[in-house]
Formats: sequence, C-alpha cells, structure tokens
Amino acid sequence: MALAIRLARGGAKKRPFYRIVVADTRSPRDGRFIERLGFFNPIVAPDNPERYRINAERAKYWLEQGAKPTDRVHRLLTQAELMPARDVPKQTKKNQPKAKAQERAAEEAKRKAEAEAAAKEAEETAGAADESAEAAEGGGEETAQSE
Repeated sequence: MALAIRLARGGAKKRPFYRIVVADTRSPRDGRFIERLGFFNPIVAPDNPERYRINAERAKYWLEQGAKPTDRVHRLLTQAELMPARDVPKQTKKNQPKAKAQERAAEEAKRKAEAEAAAKEAEETAGAADESAEAAEGGGEETAQSE
C-alpha cells in the first residue's frame, strides 16, 4: 500500500482549511484517511503560530514507514524542521533567445558602446577646444584690465 502525507480540504466556500493526513494514495482527497497529523490554515498570516500545527513524532514515524509527502506538505515539514528542504532544480534555458539572436544582440550592443565612446570623445575634444579658446580670450582681458 502506497502512503501519502497530504492535505484534505475542509472549511467553507472560499475559506479553505486543510487537515494534514496520512492516506492511501488511491483514496480520494477528502475521503478516507489513516491518521490525522495536524492542520494548515492558509488564511492566517504566515508568521502566525496558528497557521499550521504538525504532530512531529507521528510525522517522523510515517516518513520512516515510507509515506511520501506532497509538495505543500513537504514545505510545511521543512518549516517545522522535520525534513530537509528540496533542492531547487536548475533553470532551463528555453526562455532565452537562440544562438543567432544572441549574436545579433551582442553585435548591436558592441556597436552602441562604440558609438557612445565616439560621442564622448568628440564631446571631450570640443570641450577642450572651448576651454583653450576661453583661456586665450580671458588672458588678454586680464592683462588689459590690470594696466
């Protein structure tokens, strides 16, 4: 018999409340279960101690017997420090552009950087020419005023 530690839904419409139960995997979600281990109330704030409660001894016992927790129950058991956290799988690269598109984007970024560098260099040369012209004009006026 394959066992699962899972959530059985209770509560009113749009006001969920879950019991954490050990059940045969073939039984319905809210149907027959072997033992009730605790509860989970998703309506309550996450830092509230009344959000979930788990009987740690019985949970450990059922895990030793081979019961497999569902994803949500696994997270709750991890928060209760009864199980280690699951590893996060490596992200796929399907969301990234293909090789040719990446090459085009890299070339475009390179051209844009070169254009910015050339514009900055032109600004600096123009600024240096303005400063030298002002210095030449300003130097002549100062000598004329001092005399």
